[in-house]
Amino acid sequence: MTERAFIPMGLAVITVSDTRTLADDKSGQTLADRITASGHRLAGRGIVKDEVEAIRAAAHGFLADKAVDALITTGGTGLTGRDVTIEALQPLFEKEIEGFGTVFHMISFQKIGTSTMQSRATAGLINSKYVFCLPGSPGACRDGWDEILAKQLDYRHKPCNFVEIMPRLDEHLRRK
Repeated sequence: MTERAFIPMGLAVITVSDTRTLADDKSGQTLADRITASGHRLAGRGIVKDEVEAIRAAAHGFLADKAVDALITTGGTGLTGRDVTIEALQPLFEKEIEGFGTVFHMISFQKIGTSTMQSRATAGLINSKYVFCLPGSPGACRDGWDEILAKQLDYRHKPCNFVEIMPRLDEHLRRK
């Protein structure tokens, strides 16, 4: 049987935080390091405040870029009043990937127990591109990347992965 070839993707990272800068953004750096170590391209990186319109504007900017195949956010998935990543992005989802949050919580539960309930990690499609919303801790970013995204964003992963269905994500738009 022939082994599938790796297909590098362009991935952008947005850190949602009122206090972090690129210099001290450990979560965004964790994702950036893992993206490039996996052979993918870091197509962009930014930090935005915990404000719905700022998050949406940054997401739209990256998702409009042809070099970006998927967007990963970190931060703003908790329960406090300033945690608004989900409120900003979930209404824009064309389709939600409910299983992402479920799998993330299964992995997280093994490490932090019931505290995983304080995260609203989720994923979906915006403009027929993947958007993954991870919590803002470096540990959550490691878990999300190492245990889910590294596999699902690798065309060689079997029995199936997100990469192989990418060409069909916009077929509903092409039917119009």
